[in-house]
Amino acid sequence: MKIYYVNKNAQESKDHEVHTSDCSHLPISANRKYLGEYASCEPAIIEAKKTYSQSNGCKICCPDCHTN
Repeated sequence: MKIYYVNKNAQESKDHEVHTSDCSHLPISANRKYLGEYASCEPAIIEAKKTYSQSNGCKICCPDCHTN
């Protein structure tokens, strides 16, 4: 199980990236929203989309959920 966060700030692509707590690209605490603890990135993306409909996995820590 890993802890997941979504970046409150959209990327240039308008995506809000989902990161694990140990990602080197994890935004500072003020710029991230806690999503929960999950066994994979898929449920974290579903949770992120409840707040940010255009969410995507980080290519570094969530490559299985990175679509762009």
